[in-house]
Amino acid sequence: MSYLAPTEFVTKMVDAGESKVFMSTRDTLIRAYMAGALLALAAVFAVMVTQQTGYPIIGAMLFPVGFCMLYLLGFDLLTGVFVLSPLALIDRRKGVTVGGVLRNWGLVFAGNFAGALTVAVMMAVVFTFGFSTEPSAVGKAISGIGEARTLGYKEYGAAGMLTLFVRGVLCNWMVSTGVVGAMISNTVGGKVTAMWMPIMLFFAMTFEHSVVNMFLFPSALLMGGNFSITDYIVWNEIPTVLGNMLGGITFTGLTLYATHLKTAPKHVPAARERELSAEPLRASASSAS
Repeated sequence: MSYLAPTEFVTKMVDAGESKVFMSTRDTLIRAYMAGALLALAAVFAVMVTQQTGYPIIGAMLFPVGFCMLYLLGFDLLTGVFVLSPLALIDRRKGVTVGGVLRNWGLVFAGNFAGALTVAVMMAVVFTFGFSTEPSAVGKAISGIGEARTLGYKEYGAAGMLTLFVRGVLCNWMVSTGVVGAMISNTVGGKVTAMWMPIMLFFAMTFEHSVVNMFLFPSALLMGGNFSITDYIVWNEIPTVLGNMLGGITFTGLTLYATHLKTAPKHVPAARERELSAEPLRASASSAS
């Protein structure tokens, strides 16, 4: 079977959330580290393609390759566990606590950051020949992204912060849909197709993804980006993380859970209800005759 019905894949979402809450610290960190590293490499790839072709849409179309790889390999992104882990708590799975969910989030954040930072350092070395020359064209493009998406928001003050937060919400609405996409099919082709579409959308629309930014901004700083670590943390990472968390839980996790696993009672018109209640009586009379 290549496609699972919503009730089936939402159950898989809750099961996955429970599994992640109980996962060992070692395994959680390793999986998160590799997820952050692979997504960072995909971000480099997308920026490079955009730089070479002059068409950002081509970079956006190809960026999902990293997302698909990491989920097919069973690695974890912070944006994914923002959706899955709370569902196990909401479903009252035995042993799942608020502390367990927060522990999972914290470990995945740390692992993602370490993986993305590793790639940031390695790519900075590549783009500057071991910091011996000016950054290449791709390196300069990454530095420019870092400046535009920190100082660019800072320039507008509270309005910029609100815009950044909303972009984070919209981002994980799409990214978490991609996470679910990995569960709605039993074939590799089906999984990849379902993941590819929303991830391409988020990247093309330049929404803010906390893990991608864990690569972009440290990398930009290493190559001389004209902004500070404080600018990165305050004017990007923190609001983006909060927006990602809200967007994933509300627009994807809770909506799917509420309407496919914990459905409301069906609305039956009065006439249909009377007809249904009369059916057993007619059946009884028919069998008696």
